[in-house]
Amino acid sequence: MMKKIITLLFLVSYYTGIKAQSPDTPFVQPISIKYSLSPELQGSKLKKVVIDSNDRIGVLTDKGLGRVQGNQVVKDLLYRPLANKIPVDITVQESTGDLYYLFDHYFLSNTDAGIPFGDLPAGKFNKIAVAADSSVLLAGNGVMALFEDSKLHPVIPPGQTAISIRSFKNTFYILYPDGVYKLKDYKLDLIGKGTGLNTFAFRNNEILLGTEDGYYGININTGDTSLSLQTKIPIQNIGELMMSNGKLWAGTGEGAFMKKKKDGFRYYASKRWLNEDSVISMATDPEGNIFLLTSTGLNEIKFTHITYLQKAKHFERIVREKHIRYGLLAEVRMKTPGDLATAEMIDTDNDGLWTSFYLGSQAFRYAVTKSPQARRYCWESFAAYERLLSITSLKGFPARSFSHTGVQVFDPEAWRPSPDSGWQWKGTTSSDEFVGHIFVAAVMNEFVAKTKDEKKRVADFIDAILTHILKHHLNFVDVNGEPTLWGRWNPDYINWYPKTISDRKLGSTDIIAGLELGYALTGKAEYKNEALKLMYKNGYLDNIMISPYNIKPTPGYIYKGHDMGMGPWNHSDDEMEFLSYWVLYHYAFNKDLQKKFGEAIKTYWKIESPEKNPVWNLITLGTEGICDKSAVRWYLREYPMDLIDWTIKNSNRKDLDFLKPNFRNQYTKEVISPAERPVHRYNANEFRLDGGDGGKTALSGAEYLLPYWMARYLEVLK
Repeated sequence: MMKKIITLLFLVSYYTGIKAQSPDTPFVQPISIKYSLSPELQGSKLKKVVIDSNDRIGVLTDKGLGRVQGNQVVKDLLYRPLANKIPVDITVQESTGDLYYLFDHYFLSNTDAGIPFGDLPAGKFNKIAVAADSSVLLAGNGVMALFEDSKLHPVIPPGQTAISIRSFKNTFYILYPDGVYKLKDYKLDLIGKGTGLNTFAFRNNEILLGTEDGYYGININTGDTSLSLQTKIPIQNIGELMMSNGKLWAGTGEGAFMKKKKDGFRYYASKRWLNEDSVISMATDPEGNIFLLTSTGLNEIKFTHITYLQKAKHFERIVREKHIRYGLLAEVRMKTPGDLATAEMIDTDNDGLWTSFYLGSQAFRYAVTKSPQARRYCWESFAAYERLLSITSLKGFPARSFSHTGVQVFDPEAWRPSPDSGWQWKGTTSSDEFVGHIFVAAVMNEFVAKTKDEKKRVADFIDAILTHILKHHLNFVDVNGEPTLWGRWNPDYINWYPKTISDRKLGSTDIIAGLELGYALTGKAEYKNEALKLMYKNGYLDNIMISPYNIKPTPGYIYKGHDMGMGPWNHSDDEMEFLSYWVLYHYAFNKDLQKKFGEAIKTYWKIESPEKNPVWNLITLGTEGICDKSAVRWYLREYPMDLIDWTIKNSNRKDLDFLKPNFRNQYTKEVISPAERPVHRYNANEFRLDGGDGGKTALSGAEYLLPYWMARYLEVLK
């Protein structure tokens, strides 16, 4: 009986725990698919895109009808009698979705046994719309007619050329630059006047009108205004409007946008989404995927359902396929912008720092899953960190990067010959690298190193670096015998800064975290003694506790030609602070210090919280215990699948609430989606609106993987 009770309690506990967990349910992930033109359609003028009842995508061109085949738009040769004919217009019938063609002197459809057909005066009509009852409205330059009961009935237009003709609820509507009309008894009745009208769409009993200055709505029956002119939208000059699954889409000369069901918009522009930004036609399929035609190609915004884990696996594949260079995480550069087939891995200034994001992700992955693969990847990249030490000619001095002789990319003056024949290493190592090293050593020690020998391997790595730093009076000293520009932690340097310049706070945080770690891993008293001296004699503890709200422009502090207090907030410091915080907190000498460090972390998190950075949130959760969990999930959902560094612009948008210039360069009231702004590593401003390098380089996705696996470890995601 007791065994049954224990078993029952266990099952209740188990299933209660499962129910309390938030499952990784699929969310909607937009991705971009670009369809190139086949050779026979190259150079053609693209005019219109439609999707028929068979979900076939048709593209009207001046070289004939195109259709989507694979990832191309090819010449439509399926119907032999029409293969060499060039339609003037195409449309789909209301309700049925059947495809209709308008040629120079007739229209037809291949549906309904091929019966729909109508002879027309040659060269008179260039627009066609088909109602649910199969009546056909035709329009041309100053002319209009209704084809009904096998007869062509003239319709007198209001002295202009129609912009667009459409059927809605079996009634034809006609748009002119100054008004929208309804066809009734072969006559046009004016529903509503307007100015600068470009396009229209239908929503229930409402006609939405796109203008040069925004869009508005009128009642379909009375013409009364149902929606005032909307000008707080991404782009005001609207060329196309369309409803899809209850959502309003707009095509403009500067991309497309979608009105969310709640407040706000989603903006799709730049080569991340479109081959070019000027949208000339739109169509939607039954699943709500959007097809956007430009003058040079067809683009699809496909809405797939994906889980956080599936997204992580996607980036895992990308990292392994294209971004591992000797165990280091590499940026890729493309010889042809945007073409990943031409990608090559290159060195950067901070290979050691960037690799810490990938190695860190795999360490947390191993902590969660105990995956042998994750453990293997950790040791593979850790071997690269050891190589950063062994390849140099300076004991304990870590290289920024290493490469075969003669193939390095950045800063040729910073490269030095290695004692290893055929290799070079990059010097001028900075505190950025040091932060990456201590973060890596900390998570390797916590999660990955299991045996005595593995623990010693990690300890020896950090011991060598700290020995070099202490031997050289708290500096990184390069081959010239001089401290590097950004590798200095001695009190004369750190305390030279006023408390209003972040280097004083940051440098103190970095070195104390490193010394704490060194003591914990090696047991060497000299590391603890040095840390205590710096904290209590040289004021480094007070420096760590400096409020980030105290940081402000403080020009006039010149070091090596650099005005250290000039300019806006340095977002690279945020990255270094938070990576150091993980080490500083978890390896604190005692609970009192840990509590103080927690206060510093919490204050820094508060000033950073508007950026919704997931790593900063999760490091704060994993130390101080607070976090904006919804921001973490939002950021991971919104993180783009395309990590090519396309040139992107948002400062032209009219829907954003812009702030006055400020020290932190927070340009807008709310941070916009990562899917809509330039890609960047976490040393950049999350509020950056414009940027990119034209698609010359691409990131790896490690910026997703680290917060994803941290979120799993910290149970933000299940």
